[in-house]
Amino acid sequence: MNDTQTEIAAPKRRVLPPLMALSERAAKRLGELYGAAHAGQLLRISVGTKGCSGLSYDMNWVETAGASDEVVTDRGLTVLVDRKASLFLIGTTMDYQTQELSAGFVFVNPNEKGRCGCGESFHV
Repeated sequence: MNDTQTEIAAPKRRVLPPLMALSERAAKRLGELYGAAHAGQLLRISVGTKGCSGLSYDMNWVETAGASDEVVTDRGLTVLVDRKASLFLIGTTMDYQTQELSAGFVFVNPNEKGRCGCGESFHV
């Protein structure tokens, strides 16, 4: 490097939160599903348009990751996230809740700005 050239430092990159995380309960239930009814399959999470708030979480079982899937591994388990949904899901934790008359996966999403009254859809 000569006297007229200066070295330009690369900008510092901020650390992004993980795309998704699994709670202990979600990991336990997902592990049970992967070991039995859905052995050899992967859970794929996407966001679709639905309901009065506009967006909803969609979950499907697939055989392999698609070209547009982000692979998320947490607590030793793998889930797939549709790349188009990743901006809506950054920092989300997937949990599993059991209530008196229902049980299922729920999403704790810091990007949500609100939900509809029935809880089926959300907006960011």
